[in-house]
Amino acid sequence: MAREAGAEVVLRLDGITKRFGALVANDAISFELRRGEVIALLGENGAGKTTLMNILFGHYTADEGTVEVFGHPLPPGHPRAALAAGVGMVHQHFTLADNMTVLENILLGTGTLLSPRLGRGAARARVARLSRDFGLSVNPDARVGTLSVGERQRVEILKALYREARILILDEPTAVLTPQETTALFETLRKAVALGLSVIFISHKLGEVMAISSRVLVLRHGRLVGAVATADTDRHKLAEMMVGAEITAPKLSDRTPGPALLTLSNVDTPRRGNTPGLNAVNLTLRAGQITGLAGVSGNGQAALADLVGGLERPAHGGMELHGLVPDDWSPRAALAAGIARIPEDRHKTGTVADFTLTENAILERYAEAPFSRKGWMDWSAAEGFARKIIETYDVRCPGPAARIRLLSGGNMQKLILGRVLEAAPKIILANQPVRGLDIGAVTFVHSRLIAARDAGAAVLLISEDLDEVMALSDVIHVIYEGRLSPAFPRGTTTPAELGTWMAGHGFGEGADAA
Repeated sequence: MAREAGAEVVLRLDGITKRFGALVANDAISFELRRGEVIALLGENGAGKTTLMNILFGHYTADEGTVEVFGHPLPPGHPRAALAAGVGMVHQHFTLADNMTVLENILLGTGTLLSPRLGRGAARARVARLSRDFGLSVNPDARVGTLSVGERQRVEILKALYREARILILDEPTAVLTPQETTALFETLRKAVALGLSVIFISHKLGEVMAISSRVLVLRHGRLVGAVATADTDRHKLAEMMVGAEITAPKLSDRTPGPALLTLSNVDTPRRGNTPGLNAVNLTLRAGQITGLAGVSGNGQAALADLVGGLERPAHGGMELHGLVPDDWSPRAALAAGIARIPEDRHKTGTVADFTLTENAILERYAEAPFSRKGWMDWSAAEGFARKIIETYDVRCPGPAARIRLLSGGNMQKLILGRVLEAAPKIILANQPVRGLDIGAVTFVHSRLIAARDAGAAVLLISEDLDEVMALSDVIHVIYEGRLSPAFPRGTTTPAELGTWMAGHGFGEGADAA
C-alpha cells in the first residue's frame, strides 16, 4: 500500500522516552504518520511497541517527548482526549466487561447505557453491518464472559471501528483470527485507508506486515533501529532487523513414537454457553510425538484443552492415562499425572496479575520440593527457579520480584513456557503457545517443544495458525463443531485439504476415527 506523496502528517511523535524504574521501555523515539498510510511497527517482545502505543493513546505518560495529532499537541495521559482527536486503539490485551453483552461493550463510553436516546436499534444495525463487512461474526446479545478468545478479539476490533477513528492503532489485531477473517479485515482496511484512514499496525506475522503496510518501523530494546519502505524489503530482512541476527527455523526429524500416554475413546463433553463440547472424540497422545490440532476458533478446542487439563470430565466415553482409567479427574490429578499446561489465555488462566514472577513461576509446584520443606515455603529456591527461567527463556523484565502484570504479553508467555518445560512433563498441553510472540521467540518456543518431544514427552499442539500446525506436528487432527477428523500423518495433506476439513467438509460417517 503505497503512501500518498506529500500527504498530510496526521501524527507526529518526537523524542518519546518512557522509563519503568531502571528499565527504559522507549528511548527517544520519533516518527510521523501520514494520511492514508499504514505503518507497521515491529520488534521483539518487550521492545517497547505496546508501551509506545499506550503513550499515544493516553494510558501512559511519557517521561520526555511530545505527541501531535493533526498538528495539535495531544494532552498526555488522557485516553478521552485521544479518542476526541480521532485516535482509536485495538488493544493486545482485552479491555471488555465479561458481565455485559457484546453490544453493550461496543457502546460503552459512547453514552449512558440506559438512555432512551442511545438508539439501540440503529446501533445494533450498525454493528451488524460492521460485523458483516469485516468478516467479524459475533452475536451482539451474547455475554462477553461466554465468548471464546477469538470472539472477544472480534469484539475489540468492532469496538474501535464503531467509533470512526481517523487514526487506528491495531495491536496484534489478527492474533486469533482465521486466515479468511484476516483477509476480509485487510480488504476493508484497504478501502478505509483509500478514504483517508491512517493505521499503525503492530504484528509479529511478517507476511501480514508485507501485505498491509506501506512502511515498517523496527524497535529493538526500546530504540528505533530501522525504518524501511515495505516494497524495499522482505520477511527475512525484517526478521534479522528485529533480532539483530539471522534466524533459522528448527527442524522436525522423523522418529518412531512411543506408547500411548493418554487415550480418549468416544468421549463427549457438555456444551458451555456458545462453546461446543466434544462429540464422540477419539484421540491418542503418544510419547515422543507432537499431535497438532487445527481448526477455526470456537469449534471445541477449549473443551478438549479443559478435558486434558483436568478442568472437564467426560460425560460419556472412556479416558485412559498411562494405560489406567483415572479414579478422579481434576487439575490436581492432571498435574500429578505429569500433564503441564500452556493455557490459551495467559492472563485469565495462565498467571495471577498481582503476583510476582517468582510466585507465578511456582504456581503449580508450590507444594513440591524444593519450594516447600515440611510445610514451609523456601522463597530462596523459588526465586532461584524464577531467575533460571528469566535467563534461559529470555524473559524481559525488571526482575523476579516484579509484578507479572508489568510484562508484555510475550514475556508472560515465555515465563509460562519455562514454568512448564522446566518441570520435565510427560504430557504437554500447548494451547496457542506462540500467540503474540515475535519471530525470534516463536523459533525458540518451537525448538523447545521439539526438544521436549525428542526427550519423550507427548505434546498436544492446539493452534489456529495452520502453518505452525503443519510445521511442528507428527500427526494432525482437525476439529469442527466438537468432532475430530482422522489423524493425518505429517506430509500427507496439503493446507487446502486441511482447510476443507476446517470448513466442515468430510465429517461424515467414521470421521472421528483415530
